[in-house]
Amino acid sequence: MSIDRQDGGGDGPRPRVVLVCGPAGSGKSTHARRLGRDGYVVLSFDAAAWSRGHRHHPLEADVALEVHALLQRELLARLAAGDRVAVDTSFWSRASRDGYRALLRPLGVEPVVHHLDTPRAVVLERLARRRNAGPDDVVVPPERAAAYLDGFEAPTPDEGPLVTFPGGPPCGTVELNSSPEEK
Repeated sequence: MSIDRQDGGGDGPRPRVVLVCGPAGSGKSTHARRLGRDGYVVLSFDAAAWSRGHRHHPLEADVALEVHALLQRELLARLAAGDRVAVDTSFWSRASRDGYRALLRPLGVEPVVHHLDTPRAVVLERLARRRNAGPDDVVVPPERAAAYLDGFEAPTPDEGPLVTFPGGPPCGTVELNSSPEEK
């Protein structure tokens, strides 16, 4: 685990951008809402897709690209306005995280990845309870959930600033002023 004191895991300055990373059901949206209560503007892939009428995952590739383009435009606009931003999407591959890093690099912004390292059994149990009641409750069939978990590329410290939350954050209890092992 990598904890950088400027990454939201310590007492130093908060990062301008947090990439909330983990497979479906890992607790990303709960974590992002906590960041929102801490002053971050939250940009959610699932909320953006839901608002456009997409109720099932995975999205078609062209639709997913369109939603990411929308999030990236909003991210740049929010940064230009001086906001701190949390981007809530799976960031399932290093390539997806690197794409956002490349977008931010010309601005001199280095995002911090908050990786929700939630046990497989917990993720599968959470996904089994979903009922398609909203953007954070999109049903993911068991075979798709397994594929998401099997294909997930966990971030590593060599990518850049990283905070790993083992087990995922319990609902509403993520404390950004302490490192995960201090809880």
